[in-house]
This record gives sequence, C-alpha cells and structure tokens, in this order.
Amino acid sequence: MQKRTKPKMQTWKKVVLYLIVLFIIGAASYGAYTYYSFQKAVEKMQKQDHPNNTEVAVSDKLPHIDPFSVLLLGIDEREHDTGRTDTMIVVTVNPEKKSVKMLSIPRDARVEIVGNNTVEKINHAYARGGIPMSIATVENILNIPIDYYIAVNMEGFLQIIDVLGGVTVNNDIDLSHQQYTFPKGEVTLDGEEALIFTRIRYEDPRGDFGRQLRQKQLIEAIAAKAASPSTLLKLNDIFDVLGDNVQMNFPMNNLYQLQKLYSNLNKDIDQLQFEKGDGQRIDTLWYYLFDEQELMDVSNNLQQHLAVE
Repeated sequence: MQKRTKPKMQTWKKVVLYLIVLFIIGAASYGAYTYYSFQKAVEKMQKQDHPNNTEVAVSDKLPHIDPFSVLLLGIDEREHDTGRTDTMIVVTVNPEKKSVKMLSIPRDARVEIVGNNTVEKINHAYARGGIPMSIATVENILNIPIDYYIAVNMEGFLQIIDVLGGVTVNNDIDLSHQQYTFPKGEVTLDGEEALIFTRIRYEDPRGDFGRQLRQKQLIEAIAAKAASPSTLLKLNDIFDVLGDNVQMNFPMNNLYQLQKLYSNLNKDIDQLQFEKGDGQRIDTLWYYLFDEQELMDVSNNLQQHLAVE
C-alpha cells in the first residue's frame, strides 16, 4: 500500500458482537487487574449520554439459551451536532441452532421514524431521538424485537486496529480513494487505512455490495487478530478504547453468558442484504426504497431465527 497524505476521516464502519466477546474471553484469563479494567470499561459503555436518549429497557433474555437480537449502530458524531448513523446492522443469534445472521440496513432507506411522526432517511432516527428512536424504527420496519444495542463511534473504535498492530485482509480488486491505493492481494491496514478501505463505494464497480464485502472482511480480520494470544498483553489498552467509544445495554452477567455462548457458535455468519430495492430522488433528496416483498421475506427470515411467535 502506498499512502501520500492522510484525508480527513468522516465515516464509520462495522463492528460485530463477537469481537467484544473475544476481548471478554481474553479478560477472563488475564488476571484481576485486567478484570478490574474491563469492569470500568463496561460501566462507561453502559452510560447513555446522547442528549435525546431515554433509558433503554434491559432484556430479560438469557443469551446463552434464548434467541436474541442486537442492533449495531455506527455513529457519525461531529462537534456541535447530535450525529447520525452511517451504519445500521441487525445481528440475530440462535443458541440452539448455533447460528448468527447479520443484516445491513441501507442508511438512506426511506422509512417512518417512529416517535417523530416523519418519513425520512432511517439514519435520521438517531438525530431525532437517539438510540431509543433508532431501535423503535428498526423494530417497526423488520417486525422483530431488538433486545440489545451496541452503538459505536467508529473513528475512535478503529484505534483498536492500531492497538492490535494492524490487520491484514485479502483484497479482491484494485482500488484507490483520494491519496490511497489498495492493490489486489493481501493488504495490511492500520486504523485510518481500514476506515478508508471500507468507505470506498463509487470507485468500486460493485457499489454498496463491494463495500459491504470489504466491511465483512475487516470484521473477520479484526476477530482473527483479536483471537491471537498476543492480544492478552494489550487488553487494558483495548478496554480503554471500548470504554471511550462504545455504548451498550448488555448487563455484566449477560456478558459472561455470551462468553459461554461464543465457543458453541458457528463462526460462519449468514450475511443478509437488501438487493431488490430502488434508489429514487424525492424532493431533491436521494432515498433507498425497499422492495416490499423482499422486506417481508427478510422479516420472516429473522422472525424464524429468533423464534418469534
């Protein structure tokens, strides 16, 4: 990779639940001091400091037994602004089937913003009503309950890649963006390079689908690096990054249940995506319009995975 100057980072990328679980597993075997650091990080992550947030109810489900869902939010938070979600992902986990499904929701999807009485882009829900309104809006369009959430300031979160000493991905196509060049083949990325690598859309002939593939590659690369024994020596630094850049509503006891669950899960995530919708300009704004049948099919798929009656 050749890098001449560093462009300003203005986008946020994906994080998956099992990355945090990997850190938890490592913490459990790394001694009392790391456990203390992890507890402090969790306390910080459980604080809901968005100005529009109200308290999000804690699920009574047992993650190592009951099917559950998680809404992952990648937040674009700028100075003097409440922020918007650049990335929205629904993850469903079925412990009995040992399976995980992951659905990316287009950020420009035109939907009803539940609680705001408006129809606009789904990524505006966070700006209108924080995490609770984002959850309510996603529940409405997918017709499933959202049990947990993880909200991430991704510009900060990707510092984890630097803590880990970089990650390597197998890039399947020559790409470039501004002053960055990503040749085909194995590419080693630091945190900022990873952010640029996963933001490319217009330079990729596959558009959003190519970007989603690269985001999934990055998730898998971070997970592989986090599973390395050498990561144990860096857990305190990792917990510092998590505490400063992640919000969630997982209680501590549920996190330990996730630790039990992780080893039994099939690590091959079933990634779902919307492919049949259309883009349309309405009142000067560009929207993604869902194909109603595809939306219903995806909803039914997730309902069955969650055993929703």
